[in-house]
Amino acid sequence: MKTYDAIVIGSGQAGTPLSKRLAMEGLKTALIEKRWVGGTCVNDGCSPTKAMIASARAAWVAANSQKIGVYADNVRIDIKAVFKHKNDIVKMMRDSSEKGIKKTRNLDLIYGTAVFTGKKEISVTDEDGNVSHLKADKIFINTGASPEIPEIEGIDQVNYLTSTTILELPEIPEHLLIIGSGYIGLEFGQMYRRFGSKISIVSHAAQLLSKEDPDISAEMSKILEQENIRIFLKATVSSLAKTQSGISAKVDVGGKRETIACTHVLIAAGRMPNSGILSLDKTGVKTDENGFIVVNSRLETSAKGIYALGDVKPGPAFTHISYDDFRIIRTNLLEKGRATITNRQVPYCMFTDPQLGRIGITEQQAKEQGIDVLVAVLSNSSIARCIETGDERGMMKAVVDARTGKILGAAVLAEQGGEVVSVLQMAIKGGITYQEIRDGIFAHPTYSESLNNLFMTLDK
Repeated sequence: MKTYDAIVIGSGQAGTPLSKRLAMEGLKTALIEKRWVGGTCVNDGCSPTKAMIASARAAWVAANSQKIGVYADNVRIDIKAVFKHKNDIVKMMRDSSEKGIKKTRNLDLIYGTAVFTGKKEISVTDEDGNVSHLKADKIFINTGASPEIPEIEGIDQVNYLTSTTILELPEIPEHLLIIGSGYIGLEFGQMYRRFGSKISIVSHAAQLLSKEDPDISAEMSKILEQENIRIFLKATVSSLAKTQSGISAKVDVGGKRETIACTHVLIAAGRMPNSGILSLDKTGVKTDENGFIVVNSRLETSAKGIYALGDVKPGPAFTHISYDDFRIIRTNLLEKGRATITNRQVPYCMFTDPQLGRIGITEQQAKEQGIDVLVAVLSNSSIARCIETGDERGMMKAVVDARTGKILGAAVLAEQGGEVVSVLQMAIKGGITYQEIRDGIFAHPTYSESLNNLFMTLDK
């Protein structure tokens, strides 16, 4: 059995920088990876999907620029070229990450499946069946999450897709049925609609983006419906069956039964933690009822010396949160700090077009918490930059503490929503009031300049 100072299981956006930093501090470290370096973000998530979304947006812009005097005839999609662009980016990022790991002193990269065999002992089985045994005083679990497959009659009889397998689909679906209306479902739905697919989205929720305010949800629904994406709310898929022409889905919508004939089905109904194969019962590491590893505010599990980072633990499943988990571990273990996950900012962006950038609390959440708030709302049809570019879809919204004038949260549904909301994130972080932004000077004409106008609505 080989002894290390630290073992990191999983080379995602927390595991890779953590293992390198531990090794650079002089700790003999092993980084175990089951599949590919980089985790979901590099291989199946952020990078490949955003590369494909860029292709889809280019196609949409080409076909929708007549209003600003540009006519692009015979726009066509070369899906092989789209995938090559995506694959080249993934390979570049993956190879770069692997190279950085391999050149780090005191760090061993071990490919294989890790399983706990004792409290702080691990066996690793490679693809050839060879088994190695490791132990360390400190162990960090960064195994991420995978698509959750719902129980639907007949689902095992159809070749359904997930957010992972659709990235290798060799053709453009004629009709893609998407089960789930979260970020994954909406991003893929709009993307493949722009590639030429007919899209149907089925959601059990009463509105799209169930955690957002109703006006934001309604605006997003309008945008997608303008692209002829069919949306079924308060609906469930009760069964799936193969047919001669593809797949038949029985959908219950508000007490009525509909049949949707499609060629492909994408399951986008949530994700589940990759904790089940670890044999955590050998370690004393506790999980919740959904299999997520329970941690305290410093990311320590119930077993001393074992930590969990990223999507395998409860909480928001974003790449930037995983990376912040690394920073917390680094600060506490290597820099003797006292960092915690308590009350940390959680910005996020959904990369539909327009983007939905979000920070802080919603209007609904403010009311539930009993906070007296002012609510600023501005349609993009009133924003100079949007008018000039010919894309007036979407809106901006901010929630402000009525007593202090400080910004509590914001949603920016706009072409550069993720960038604009970052301005408001910094305002929240710095305690800047809405009045200061209302009266601030921004370069003209930019999207961020519209924040002047957004907060001017509170003067009415």
